Amino acid sequence: MGTLTYMLAVILGLVQGLAEFLPISSSGHLALLQYFFGIKGDSVLLFTVLLHVGTLVSVFICYWSDIVELIKEFFLTIADVCRGRGLRIDSSPHRRLMAMIIVATIPTGIIGVLFNDTFESFYSNIVVIGAGLIITGIILKVAEKIGSGKKDVMKMNYRNAIFTGIMQGIAITPGISRSGSTLFGSLVTGLERKFAVKYAFLISIPSILGSFVLELPAAVKAGTAGMPVGPVLVGVLVAAVSGFIAIKWMISVVSNKHLSGFSYYVWILGAFVIFWGVTH
Repeated sequence: MGTLTYMLAVILGLVQGLAEFLPISSSGHLALLQYFFGIKGDSVLLFTVLLHVGTLVSVFICYWSDIVELIKEFFLTIADVCRGRGLRIDSSPHRRLMAMIIVATIPTGIIGVLFNDTFESFYSNIVVIGAGLIITGIILKVAEKIGSGKKDVMKMNYRNAIFTGIMQGIAITPGISRSGSTLFGSLVTGLERKFAVKYAFLISIPSILGSFVLELPAAVKAGTAGMPVGPVLVGVLVAAVSGFIAIKWMISVVSNKHLSGFSYYVWILGAFVIFWGVTH
């Protein structure tokens, strides 16, 4: 399948947008779509990388006011350091949130850089993807059982951020959900559920940007053959709209502790994928 059609663009955009923020693994679903529908990875590599732009747009729309405050605090922190006042991390909730996002991103980035080639090799092994989906289901089931913590941003500490960042790094494995893993990490460390959702989605911004930067050179090298502008724009738009819907849905789902449905879905899908991979 060498040409990106409108239908294929819509399907891939929808899967990327929904699965990026619903705890079912966008990387695993995209890899399975490519496997079962005979889509050659190189033929849509640049497009799948550009879909990250769509999912970033959805996060920015949902959390625009927080992102503006985070950017302001970033520059105010630099100003404080230049004036010799130090970082003053606890001077405001958004400055502390900015620090916790940066801290969580460090282990994620280290894992991504050190093990990128290993994770890339997993995309062609559907048994590994199936196992990742099974693990995701377990993570979600445990996360659902965890009682609501009491930590807001001013009460969370660097250990909480580091553990959540490690969980996000592990989720680079196709089949393991990034949003599910970061929610698990946030809830296990005692964060209040609504704040845990916000934190999980905000730390996705540097993670998605990092993936975009790491994958872009290979995508550009693969070329733009079969990449008409129309389907690309439609796919990115679909990813943005479906990502927005998924984020709003997840805020409600996590707040009401209704994650079992996602667990059963990824368990069934994971079992089918493993069976298929072993028997074919």
